[in-house]
Amino acid sequence: MEKRYLFVCLGNICRSPAAHGIMEKMLKNRGLSGRAVVDSAGTYGGHAGEHPDPRMRAAAAARGYELNHRSRQFRSGDFERFDHILVMDDSNYDRVCRLAPDPQAVQKVERMTDYCERFDTDHVPDPYYEGRDGFEYVLDILEDAVGNLIDRTIG
Repeated sequence: MEKRYLFVCLGNICRSPAAHGIMEKMLKNRGLSGRAVVDSAGTYGGHAGEHPDPRMRAAAAARGYELNHRSRQFRSGDFERFDHILVMDDSNYDRVCRLAPDPQAVQKVERMTDYCERFDTDHVPDPYYEGRDGFEYVLDILEDAVGNLIDRTIG
């Protein structure tokens, strides 16, 4: 059975498209591509239609990830389309939950860092105003979380 995952950050140009690209590659490497649909979105729509931040694309490409997604804003209809909605921080969590049509929909919203095992953090920091190390740190966290997400929800 196919599961549907949506990764959400603020602008959908750094963290969530990175999680999206990491998950697609990990699924492919594990022979699980047909078992999941992956997408990403942002709570802020100001970057709609844009490619991911070039700094994140470069950092991800150095690790073998392609980030080809075009930014889009999270919509309330996403609650119907996705089984797992994974947010990067508490601000995203609050914004997404406010759009939920009912309490059952809120149960689909999860914090990305709840899947971390190697990193003791309660959020994926926004690297937009950070240097190269910020992007690398975000990728480290996301690789940990996404690998565990696949293990726990797909197998």
